[in-house]
Amino acid sequence: MFFFGIEHEVAFLNKEGKFADFSHTKFSDLNQIIEQLPTYPSDYPQLRVGDAGIKMKRWYIEGFERFADSDEVIDCHVKGIEIRTTIHSDIQGAITELSESFHLLRKVAANFGLSPVLISFNPYNPAFEPQPPLNDYEIKQLEAYPEEQTANIHMVSYGPDLNISVADLSTEDVIDIGKKLTYYSPYIVPFSYSSPFYKGSLWDGLSVRTFIRTGKRPAALVFVQKEEQLIDSIPSLTKIARIPAEVGRIEFKACDSCDNFLIYAALLTLLKGLVLDETLLGRATVPDADLHQLSAKEGFDNKDIFGNATKILQAAEVALGDDPDVHYLTPLKVLLAKRKTRSHELIETFHRLSSIEEVIRQTYQF
Repeated sequence: MFFFGIEHEVAFLNKEGKFADFSHTKFSDLNQIIEQLPTYPSDYPQLRVGDAGIKMKRWYIEGFERFADSDEVIDCHVKGIEIRTTIHSDIQGAITELSESFHLLRKVAANFGLSPVLISFNPYNPAFEPQPPLNDYEIKQLEAYPEEQTANIHMVSYGPDLNISVADLSTEDVIDIGKKLTYYSPYIVPFSYSSPFYKGSLWDGLSVRTFIRTGKRPAALVFVQKEEQLIDSIPSLTKIARIPAEVGRIEFKACDSCDNFLIYAALLTLLKGLVLDETLLGRATVPDADLHQLSAKEGFDNKDIFGNATKILQAAEVALGDDPDVHYLTPLKVLLAKRKTRSHELIETFHRLSSIEEVIRQTYQF
C-alpha cells in the first residue's frame, strides 16, 4: 500500500506586476490571503502545525522566521505560499486536492492584486541576506541543523516535495529507497526543469535551482522514528519525524516547480516505479553535486543524462507492470522523446517577449 502527498511552493507577481519576494513583500501582504482561506479540522493530525503556528492550514507562508533572543517568533521574511496536500492512498487524489487548493488560492490572491507565477529560482535576487542581521539566539538555532545553514538558498529556490511512503517497510528499506532516489536524482530532475532565469536575465542552462541547490541541500529526505536510526551526513538524508504521520515518509526534494500538475502525477508514478524496481543498484547518501550541475546545464542534450533518464523511466514502467498508474508516465516519455523541458518553452517565450515578468505571467494556464 502506497501513500502520496505533495507540497508545492507558489510565487507571485504583485499588483504592480513585479516579482513579489522578501525584498519588498511583507508577511502581512501574504497573510491576508491565508486568513481568507478555509481550515479543514479533519486534516489533523496528518498535517504538522509547527511551533510558530504559521502552518495552521493547507496553505501557509513559506519564509524565514525571525526570533527574539528566545523561541518567540517576531517576524517572517516571506518567499511565497506553500500548498500541501493531505495524505492520499492514490496519486490522483493528491493531484485533485492540489489542483483544488491552487485554484482557491489563485481566486483569493486575486482579491489582493497578487497572481501566481511559475518560478523555481528567484529571477532577480540570487541570495537571501536576513535584515536585520541574525542575533545570537538565531545563529545558535541555525548551527544546530545543517539544512538551516543554507537558508540563503532555500529563500530563493522554489520546488515541490513529492512525498511517498509504503506501508510496513522496515527503516532500513526506507533509507535504502532514499539512497536510491538520491543516486538517480540527476536523471529524474530534468523532467521538471523550469528555472532558466538568473539576476534579471537568461541563465546559461536549464535549471539554476538545481545547479546552485542540489548537493548543499538534500535530493531526498527520509523521516525516521528514533535518534539511533539517523545517518550522519551533510546534507541530511534522514530526519526525525515530527509527527507520527511522518514516520517512514520519503520526500523527494530535488525537482523544480511545475505549473502542469500532471507532471507531478508522472513524477510520483516514476518514484513509485523506482520503489518497486529491483534492477537499479545505484545508491548514494549525499547527492552528486557535479552530476546535478551537468544535468542542470545540459538536461537531456547530455548523452549520459539522456541515457540514464531513459533507463530509469523504462525500469519504473517495467516494475509497475499492469498497475493502472503506469499511464501517468506518458508526459515524461514525451519530454524525453523531444529532449525538451519546461525551461525550453520559457526561454523561447523570453526571446519573443524580452521580459521575465511577461514570460512568467503566462504560466499556470490550465
